[in-house]
Amino acid sequence: MGRRGALPLAVLSVSTVVLFAVAPPLASLSHQSVSDALIQIPYLGPFSLVGFVIAKRQPRNLIGWIMLMVPPVYLLGGDSGAYAVYAFRLGHPDLPLGRLAVSLTQTWFILPLLLPVPILLFPDGQLPHDKWRWTVRAYVAAGALLLIGVGVKDVTAFTVTHVKIDQYGELVSISQNGSNGFSKAVPVVLFLVCFSCGLSWVVRQLLIFRRATGERRQQLKWLMAGAAVGIIGFTVSITTSNSHSLAIEVVGAAATFGVDAVPVSMGVAILRYRLYDIDRVISRTLSYAGITALLAACYIGIVALTTRALPLSSPVGVALSTLAVAGLFTPVRRRVQHGVDRKFNRAKYDAQATVARFSSGLRDAVDIDLVQGDLVATVRRVVEPSTISVWLAP
Repeated sequence: MGRRGALPLAVLSVSTVVLFAVAPPLASLSHQSVSDALIQIPYLGPFSLVGFVIAKRQPRNLIGWIMLMVPPVYLLGGDSGAYAVYAFRLGHPDLPLGRLAVSLTQTWFILPLLLPVPILLFPDGQLPHDKWRWTVRAYVAAGALLLIGVGVKDVTAFTVTHVKIDQYGELVSISQNGSNGFSKAVPVVLFLVCFSCGLSWVVRQLLIFRRATGERRQQLKWLMAGAAVGIIGFTVSITTSNSHSLAIEVVGAAATFGVDAVPVSMGVAILRYRLYDIDRVISRTLSYAGITALLAACYIGIVALTTRALPLSSPVGVALSTLAVAGLFTPVRRRVQHGVDRKFNRAKYDAQATVARFSSGLRDAVDIDLVQGDLVATVRRVVEPSTISVWLAP
């Protein structure tokens, strides 16, 4: 990386660290949750780390720079909102840069426009040169109009005499008399245009995956696996956000970290680090998810059977259920893993089937030359070595 790339990399990295550092003090001053400010570090940290590595190793790849921009853009809006609340809601209107903070509280609005772009640029960070170029133009035009609309509203923080903000530091509109149905419908239409373009980029990657082979196919597998984990985690966190159960709240908080799978999987795919381990990752994830669901269902069923249908006390029923589930773990794991490998990890399944056929045929083999030929063919098909040597004891 030359000096042209090192300078923006350093600026973005230092800005992220500073914005992370000032978030807890600003939250405390504005009477907001300090824990919410601290929890942003594990949520946004992977974007910074993965983006830093990609930008340093592949400076021409725009995906790394976009990932580096995600945390500071989000943190700038949050820190500005806390500063604005401290200035204009807690009685310190003469603080420097207070009005600027109010105008920056909605910088988070850039994130929904920024996050779909890596899908289009994946994996080399280059714009497509085919028929999908028109979606880029439409996306840029609609996104620019949306940002202009937000900026026009926020710039009034410098023109009004008395600044009125809400509890998050965002500017409250002084008058709604000039608004009409058309002006309200325009942002919705622009958002739908951006959403449609982003969805078309997902379709583009799926079409590429259907005809991709080798390394490109493995990269797309990493992308889809990370996206699936991120979507599931985000969905679980949203659906459990209003729960009053502590256990469900813990599950929802843990599921939120699934969003970090998106930058991590993209980083692995772009940097080609252990690229071909994706089949094993998918296989293990699906198998252990299935095992957990089956054993949990068995545990609940056995507890209900032993404590309600049978005349056993609750502690005895729970103990018997635990022993039963522990005994079922190995056979269930073996059966589920076999089914998952057969469906999603054909390379491992075919290799196991090839070895099994060779082992079964070995029982009836009497010709050493035929055995040697079958052994070489089996090893070549399963392991794919560059050279094979067979040594026979005298």
